[in-house]
Amino acid sequence: ADSAGNMAKAALAIDPEAPIKVKLTGDLSDDIARVVAIRTARPHAWIGVDANQGYDIRTLAELLPVLVHTRVAQLEQPLKRGREADLDGLKRPLPFVADESAVTLADTATLVGRFDVVNIKRDKCGGLTEGLAIARRAKELGMGVMVGNMMGSSLSMAPSFIVGQLCDVVDLDGPTFLDQDRSPAVEYSDGNIWCPAE
Repeated sequence: ADSAGNMAKAALAIDPEAPIKVKLTGDLSDDIARVVAIRTARPHAWIGVDANQGYDIRTLAELLPVLVHTRVAQLEQPLKRGREADLDGLKRPLPFVADESAVTLADTATLVGRFDVVNIKRDKCGGLTEGLAIARRAKELGMGVMVGNMMGSSLSMAPSFIVGQLCDVVDLDGPTFLDQDRSPAVEYSDGNIWCPAE
């Protein structure tokens, strides 16, 4: 998260086909300015918003109309872990994604009716086997599945490629934040990530 102007510039600087994930801070007015500025800069981009547990049910109600108006594709982890029951009965005008609320396989069933998508991070859930189990269980329960990451090299993304085969959204941008990645590295182009043949 940064100033609205800086985030809009960053959105223009990346691959024009790349999806955009916007990190929010919980400051409603600044977050609204961030989302509006990015949508203005990139009118046709897929935009997902990560609220990083920054909202409560009252401020969330104020944020949602802005997200709908700016055509945000999904909202990740709006409330703190442990406050999931606050979402009971809330009309979700866009898909809600569980991140910190979805740590273990046992958490998965508790998300039904509160979230629409489960974000699986191998570092968070215990590894590839657990990640695959969460993906399959979420699908059985009628939820979408996303694979994310907690930073890392191209090699650390490799097991998440396997989870990604079951997912609706793939967010494996960790290597892009490193000063130096390993070689060979994953490649990003036209909004896609892949491993080169050699």
